[in-house]
Parts: sequence; C-alpha cells; structure tokens
Amino acid sequence: MTQQQRADLVARRLAERYPAPPIPLEHRDAYTLLVAVLLSAQCTDKRVNEVTPALFARAGDAAAMALVPVAEIQAIVRPCGLAPQKAKAIRGLSEILVTQHGGAVPCDWDALEALPGVGHKTASVVMAQAFGQPAFPVDTHIHRLAQRWGLSDGRSVVQTERDLKALFPREQWNALHLRIIYYGREHCTARGCDGTVCPLCRELFPRRKHAVAARR
Repeated sequence: MTQQQRADLVARRLAERYPAPPIPLEHRDAYTLLVAVLLSAQCTDKRVNEVTPALFARAGDAAAMALVPVAEIQAIVRPCGLAPQKAKAIRGLSEILVTQHGGAVPCDWDALEALPGVGHKTASVVMAQAFGQPAFPVDTHIHRLAQRWGLSDGRSVVQTERDLKALFPREQWNALHLRIIYYGREHCTARGCDGTVCPLCRELFPRRKHAVAARR
C-alpha cells in the first residue's frame, strides 16, 4: 500500500466512524474559541471546558476581558496550568482586539498569529473552526498518528502539517483533523496502541509485528 493509498484509507475509515465530528472545546463565538484554544495548551479539553464557563461569565467578549485584572483572570484559569502566562496573554490579546480590530477576532492569519499567546496551531484552529477556512492544526495526537500511519516521518510538527496537507484534499482538512484527534483519543492512544493494536493500524499494516517508535 502506497502512502497515498494509506491516506485515502484513513480518510474513508475516519469519515465512516466520525461523520460529523463536534468541536471539542465549548464556545459560542470566535473570541471564546480563541481563548479556549489558548487555554488548551498543555491541558486537556475536558479541563478547559470546566474552567471557561466561569471565565466567560466574568467577561464574555474582548471589551469586557480587557478590563479584568490579570490576577483575576489567573485565579480563574489556574486549573489549566501555565496560568500566569495564559492570563497575561488573554488580557493582552483582548486589549489588542479592542484597540486594533474593533473587539472582533480577525479572520486573518497574520493578525491572529501576532496576538499574544497565539501561535500557528492556535490560529489554525480558529481559522478552521470559527471561520471555516481550510487549515490542518497538528496537535500531539495528529503528530503521533501521522508517523504511526506512515503519513509523515515525525521530524517536526511543521513537517507533519506540510505532509498531511499534501496527502489530503483541502476540503477534508477541517473535519479530518478533528477525526484524527478523536480516533487518537479513543482508539489509537499513546499507551493503548503501539502501531499494531487498533483496527486502523491493523488494516493499514496487516503484517507489522513491532511497535512504532515515536520520534522526539
């Protein structure tokens, strides 16, 4: 099976399993999604979803958040980890949204990535999930499974994103990145599958006998 054939099989099987994958971070608009994604760095989506209701009850848009003291934001988001940095970034990006973008989250790659605490992955999630723009955010699950499934060599997240975009049509990117995340959480987990256990790994590599070592 060629790499492209493996990619096509992955796309088919995951579409069958997750025909309409939901966005895992609870939000009500582009701003609340942006903040939730920022909080999800080195934190589970479940924990973020437990924290954001209190945060957004305190300030549900950029204008309101720009007036909340950083210490107060930090106290609310502490369970998400890295609270000092995340609180400062939330306050900072809110101020910039108000002063430079009329309080709205811009649908623009450069403007998003210029915001405090917003890197390429966060911007990709917002562009894909808030604005419906083709993007392929690569998280730890996607990076791990792309290597395990022979779709990328695992050298870097940047390379994985580039390889996946070359293998899958643009119209599949937004749903597919969510499908891979869900499959990586539920079936092809870091500890529960080593490349030889889950249904998709067995179908992709029926003669594979040894675990796939993850590159660092």
